[in-house]
Amino acid sequence: MTKAFILFLLGFVLLIKGGDWFVDGAAGLARRFHLPEILIGATVVSIGTTLPEVMVSAQAALQHNSGISYGNAIGSIICNTSLIAAITIAAKPGPVNKKSLYLPAGAFFLAALFYSFIAYTQGEFKRWSGFLLLVMFFVYMFLSVREMQQGDGNTETAEEEQEEQPLWKEILLLVVGAAVIAVGANLLVNNGTIIAAALGVPDSVIGLTMVALGTSLPELVTAVTSLLKGHGSLSLGNVIGANLFNLVLVSGIAISISPFAVPSEKLLMGMNASLLVDIPVMFGVMAILCVPAVLKGKLYRWQGILLLCIYAAFTAFQFLF
Repeated sequence: MTKAFILFLLGFVLLIKGGDWFVDGAAGLARRFHLPEILIGATVVSIGTTLPEVMVSAQAALQHNSGISYGNAIGSIICNTSLIAAITIAAKPGPVNKKSLYLPAGAFFLAALFYSFIAYTQGEFKRWSGFLLLVMFFVYMFLSVREMQQGDGNTETAEEEQEEQPLWKEILLLVVGAAVIAVGANLLVNNGTIIAAALGVPDSVIGLTMVALGTSLPELVTAVTSLLKGHGSLSLGNVIGANLFNLVLVSGIAISISPFAVPSEKLLMGMNASLLVDIPVMFGVMAILCVPAVLKGKLYRWQGILLLCIYAAFTAFQFLF
């Protein structure tokens, strides 16, 4: 138990330091190439912060643990939106570049509709659906790169004047920061999962809560660090991009490795609780986050407060019912 506690603290320290380096590198790249921070967050930063989900879900798939693979993806989306984005919005609401949200938000809802269609109509994810999700990932990245190439200096970037670092240093900060974050998150996830399993918590619930929260810690660290450094748009883009990647990259890899059925170990009113609660909550929290931002170009404090309440209720439901 002492060893687990020490590793937990070490993981926490690594997350904080890695997040600091990661945000500095990402913000530096956005300034250098005059790119919208939202778009940088929805691509480069999101890939880095989604690494823990990729590793955990791939490992679970190799072990044929469908509950962890499924729960981690859906749970991370709910956690990213109703906890991480909610904290950022509640602390510092404000305007966003809504044009830069069209691609990542639209791509997320398209992927989510496909994912949900398979879950509700088939009840299982076959290998072809995993391949198709991965195709969506590559198409999204292609469109994002093209959008960046068409961008101009008038888009929203970090406005403050800072001494520009060498390009190699910004890339190094980004890569090393992502690696340190992934290692720190892995230390926390492993110990949290062991504790939850010892308490007899079902795999799908562990995936939806403990593992999802643990693998979302990079997004949380990035969000808080971005907020403290004045890069709120970077944080928002990271959350939306990470949510998309949880469906098309994390789930795509897991399903391609080992196809699985929608977990049905938890029932509510005689129905699969995942289909009745988890997927609708996923759509609901993303709608609350994205609709005002896309329509009004602004985020409001009430969104953050509402999302935090939903996350608290969702977590309580997973453990009490």
